[in-house]
Amino acid sequence: MATVPAARDKYRSFLHDEADSVQWRHGGPPTYDAVNQLFEQGRTKEWPEGSLEEIVQNAIKTWEMELSHKVRLQDFKSINPEKFKLIVNGREGLGGEETLKIGSYNALLKNSLPKEFQYYKADEETFESSHEVFRSAFPRGFAWEVISVYSGPPVIAFKFRHWGIFEGPFKGHAPTGETVEFYGLGTVKVDESLKVEDVEIYYDPGELFADLLKGPSIPDSESKTETAHSASACPFQH
Repeated sequence: MATVPAARDKYRSFLHDEADSVQWRHGGPPTYDAVNQLFEQGRTKEWPEGSLEEIVQNAIKTWEMELSHKVRLQDFKSINPEKFKLIVNGREGLGGEETLKIGSYNALLKNSLPKEFQYYKADEETFESSHEVFRSAFPRGFAWEVISVYSGPPVIAFKFRHWGIFEGPFKGHAPTGETVEFYGLGTVKVDESLKVEDVEIYYDPGELFADLLKGPSIPDSESKTETAHSASACPFQH
């Protein structure tokens, strides 16, 4: 079946006019209509076109798009694949191939706490299962915005906000219908071509899980039914 061309996305570069050789995880470029609407309705900042803040915001959205939807690192245009490293909360950095293998959620949520204290066990999740977990909880997507930018290239420092509407089950907890959000700080080091070499992210996962675990526990069979329904929805919302 032929892939329907996606409408041009105003927040993500390298989503259109790609070579036919690019391998997409779901067969073609994703569409971001739902999460773009959530972003536009819920953002707290609207940066002027061409501003450093807008450039940084769209660059991070582009990198996340490539990480979530491209299969091969060689098809990435936003990073320097030979030098790329992702560091979260001071942990050991992950290279490009490892980050691509486990996915953005697992990379951001890995931690060294004993298993009994882990709200989310990243080591037990695959790329696919991690995306299903959060797609289930946030059917409209998980929006992201830049709150401030403190320095320009080559080392860009910024503050960000991540949010979604908790409308589906999360790990056996019923949705609350409330906005779930957290804030964090990050730095991005770019080369002379403005391709990303290093990303460092610092945030408190407790901010995220405190809201996700507020919902009452739901029966296991009901949780699986709701999750399966959400997973069958369009996968291109994040």
